[in-house]
Amino acid sequence: MSKSFKRYLITSALPYANGPVHIGHLAGVYIPSDIYTRYLRMRGYDVISVCGSDEHGVPITLKARKEGVTPQQIVDRYHEIIKKSFEGLGIAFDIYSRTSSATHSKTASDFFRKLYDEGKFIEKTSEQYYDEQAQTFLADRYIVGTCPKCGNEGAYGDQCEKCGSTLSPDELINPHSAVSGSVPVKRATKHWYLPLDQYEEFLREWILEGHKEWKSNVYGQCKSWLDGGLQPRAVSRDLDWGIPVPVKGAEGKVLYVWFDAPIGYISATKDLTPDWEKYWKSEDTKMVHFIGKDNIVFHCIVFPAMLKAHGGYILPENVPANEFLNLEGDKISTSRNWAVWLHEYLEDFPGKQDVLRYVLCANAPETKDNDFTWKDFQARNNNELVAILGNFVNRALVLTHKYFDGVIPACGELTDYDRQTLSELAGTKEALSSNIENYRFREALKEAMNVARIGNKYLADTEPWKLIKSDPERVKTILNIALQITANLSVAIEPFMPFTAAKIVKMLQAGPFKWDDLGRTDLIPAGHQIGEATLLFEKIEDDVIQRQLDKLEATKQANAAANTSQNIENQKESVSFDDFQKMDIRVSKILAAEKVAKTKKLLKLTVDTGIDTREIVSGIAEHYTPEELVGKEVLVLVNLEPRELKGILSRGMILMAEDPTGKLRLLRPEEAMTPGSIVG
Repeated sequence: MSKSFKRYLITSALPYANGPVHIGHLAGVYIPSDIYTRYLRMRGYDVISVCGSDEHGVPITLKARKEGVTPQQIVDRYHEIIKKSFEGLGIAFDIYSRTSSATHSKTASDFFRKLYDEGKFIEKTSEQYYDEQAQTFLADRYIVGTCPKCGNEGAYGDQCEKCGSTLSPDELINPHSAVSGSVPVKRATKHWYLPLDQYEEFLREWILEGHKEWKSNVYGQCKSWLDGGLQPRAVSRDLDWGIPVPVKGAEGKVLYVWFDAPIGYISATKDLTPDWEKYWKSEDTKMVHFIGKDNIVFHCIVFPAMLKAHGGYILPENVPANEFLNLEGDKISTSRNWAVWLHEYLEDFPGKQDVLRYVLCANAPETKDNDFTWKDFQARNNNELVAILGNFVNRALVLTHKYFDGVIPACGELTDYDRQTLSELAGTKEALSSNIENYRFREALKEAMNVARIGNKYLADTEPWKLIKSDPERVKTILNIALQITANLSVAIEPFMPFTAAKIVKMLQAGPFKWDDLGRTDLIPAGHQIGEATLLFEKIEDDVIQRQLDKLEATKQANAAANTSQNIENQKESVSFDDFQKMDIRVSKILAAEKVAKTKKLLKLTVDTGIDTREIVSGIAEHYTPEELVGKEVLVLVNLEPRELKGILSRGMILMAEDPTGKLRLLRPEEAMTPGSIVG
């Protein structure tokens, strides 16, 4: 690494405790973080990895309100699900804390209070939405309306989850309160703001001049924010769930979650060790934030500005944020249940933790958004893990048991090909280390898998099964080298697939090995007894994958049904019975139909109303062909005031129904009736 550090502090974005963890979270944050941490531990560095549940914020209160429970009940439930899921996948945090802890409450309050006492905040009164019926100010997520960009009627005041647009409450069309359903009003309220503009020069120099090595997506987003000019950002909110603002006159206000959450890294470290300050306040510590791209601004601009304002804390050396992972060609969405949830995966695929770790790393969205598909998952398992990694290890151990009773034979004289193979193996360490240290985990995984490829090629080329009778001494050398490659393989894959690495070590009955052992050809001595060979991976059949695809299809259908019900228009204003009686609706028969020239939607219909034969212009050409309409009985509003359309006098209206998708359907009598029959 370019600069020498005595210790490492690894933080991973705190997941919201309003739902489980899904594969998008894993690919974007937690698997890269775990790979990096495991690598540092294998190098023998002093490293701690901290994370925890983000248990404040509006999404949690919305979830609680929807389920009719308290926010505490929500966070308690999901904290345990998330924590257990991480453990099941082998994500080796040193501590998984929570922001509802007493330690965090005090740490965040003290942090705010220091900045407040030193005059680092500005106070500002602004107009914000207020729900008069519920008697509460509304956070952005409590305001729902129509998205001005895509027309989604369920958009939130901060984001439209249908089109992904970032919004403000003032942009919503027909905003209403998610609490009571009433139309909110604007009221004045006072809040405290962190004046980010005052730290712009510092941030520009620190990031744009001091960290040009950051990933281009991170550096570019930071530059865009800085070039656009930073504005003061509120650090408090009018809510009843969160850490109370610790000053007089702030009743009913809590710390804004973006201010509260990153301090959770500090409080988690405090809970982990009494020596927490050496990880947060020593220049000998390298701090790395692992996050998704939606958190770049908070970890690269806002949190560093907070730490700078407070004083005494180190700043992150790197923030290797990933892009987003999609699922089967569609954006992962918690609200639409369009996700592969970790806790469900662990139940559906017991013992296959490393398959998911491997696939998500091999397909990680490091430089652009990527797509997870179940077919790719199956192919990578069957064609790479089974056919390459598992196949090599199994052959090396099985042949040793078959020819030498599981005792590692001595290595004899090396051939040029042996030396070439061992030279390739020796080069793995440098390539692997370089890629991991520069956060290129996909490339690093390819290098780790290359060890298995080297081993497979070596066995295929030397063919010990053909030489065993004619040259058993040569076979001893071949299998000794194959088993040394196997031991090296366990080292190379450990950061990526720890469960598999542990299985290999157990089968070899050797180790544990360190990172510095990588490339050595004497990891297991001749005469050592190895254990029985067991399969590392097994093929995943089509029916297993189809069950997962069927589950997603069911979700898609449920979402479609929900969207349809949401798009039903509200009831119009009431009319009197006398007004209704004025409408003369008659059963009529379409005698002829033709398209209206130079239009896409209009048809000219000739109808027998029972009263007379008349022409009606109807905008249904995109839903029916003229041939489909001739002879059909329909309902016509015959006393509608005549109107000229495209030179045709239209006398009446064909009655139709429009479903939530915009599809028009004729309203027709259930049985044949005489034209002129009155409807009413």
